[in-house]
Amino acid sequence: MEKESFILGEKAFYRTLFPIFLTIALQNLVAYSVNMADNLMLGAYSQTALSGAATVNQIFFIVQTLALGVGDGFVVLAAQYWGQRRTGPIRLLTGVALKLGTALGLLVTLICGLFPYPVLRLFTADEAIVEAGAAYLALLKYSFLPFILTSVLIASLRSVETVRISFAISVVSLIVNVAVNFTLIFGRFGFPELGVRGAAVGTVIARILELGIVLVYLLRFDKKLLLFSENFLRPSPELARDYFKVELPVMLSQLLWAVSVPMQTAILGHLGAEASDTIAANSVATTFYQYLKVIVQAMSATCAVMIGAAVGRGDERRVREEARTLSVLSVAIGALLALALLLLRRPLLSFYNLSPRAMSLADSLLVVMSVVMAGMSYQMPVSMGIIRGGGDAKFTMYMNIISTWLIVMPLSFLSAFVLRWPAVNVVMVIQSDQIFKCLPVFLHFRRYRWIKKLTREAAG
Repeated sequence: MEKESFILGEKAFYRTLFPIFLTIALQNLVAYSVNMADNLMLGAYSQTALSGAATVNQIFFIVQTLALGVGDGFVVLAAQYWGQRRTGPIRLLTGVALKLGTALGLLVTLICGLFPYPVLRLFTADEAIVEAGAAYLALLKYSFLPFILTSVLIASLRSVETVRISFAISVVSLIVNVAVNFTLIFGRFGFPELGVRGAAVGTVIARILELGIVLVYLLRFDKKLLLFSENFLRPSPELARDYFKVELPVMLSQLLWAVSVPMQTAILGHLGAEASDTIAANSVATTFYQYLKVIVQAMSATCAVMIGAAVGRGDERRVREEARTLSVLSVAIGALLALALLLLRRPLLSFYNLSPRAMSLADSLLVVMSVVMAGMSYQMPVSMGIIRGGGDAKFTMYMNIISTWLIVMPLSFLSAFVLRWPAVNVVMVIQSDQIFKCLPVFLHFRRYRWIKKLTREAAG
């Protein structure tokens, strides 16, 4: 019997891995740049407009979380069918995910349409910001459903290892969004000056265009999924049950995490006299951190697709080999990202005009973030990519509930409001789960009990 490899040396494995990883990473970077461009232009227009849009972006963050939850749950199951090269069940699963995405998109749109002011007042008490946010949300809410549907369709393509179209869509979206925003926010080329409404128009147009492009691709150019070769929206009770069995823990984990993020931001915003400098420093540090984090998220998505396909093929020895290889690569990527953040922090900070205290705090936070980056780069691809992609969605859910809500959140409140630690120490506590989760993730990973075949023989 051939000895099991600790790390794969086959060129075919890496020829599959790196194109998927690099394409998803570039897509994520471009998508994140869309939000950055919006912030820069609205910031140049007026602080109130920027604050109003930032408040609405808290709502859009929830929409993104819902879209990610629907798509990630789908990929876990669909990638296993792709490992068997069975696209029939994937098409039907796409229909199930689209129905769920449509229901969630319409629900959020309806809530924002009926109760815009109460929803916005959950995030701010400043009426000027609420008014600007309401003007932005009045139009932006129409982008929620197209965004979710596009995310599901891109996830369906990603499950069959088609990823280049998603990068092309992101580039087109960036160009269109920036062009329309520049024209309508400031009233260029004879168009009216719409301010924050102009930014919303640009986003809605970009989201509708994204959906149009992916539909055209699926209709005219896709040769793998062949989505429209059958009625993919027809009921499939067995596959729907399989999907929701995976989807529920994935979605619950995503939503609980999404709720914790603004709560953690609120903690930093209530650190007494330090609050202003802390918020500014944390905003700057987080911007750089988020740019590198999208690379880790790309690795997680790549791991989910590749491990899901390997499990679907039914060769457990091969699954273990690929999983170990991907985990080692994740550590290497994390080390490089952490080193980059550590070495480039001061050149990057030189672009900002911060108070001396905020500048010093931002520098210290970036040192903390570089350590956090190393831990996150291991635990996220392994837990959310390999383990969840291998069929075990519940482990990640339980781990995130325990770490975030039973450990990190109580300790964060304790350190900030009872012990009154300095801001850097509070941030260390808030981000500590990215480090200590590495141990349970490693132990669970090495047992290989997460390898679970989820496919049905007769499905599709």
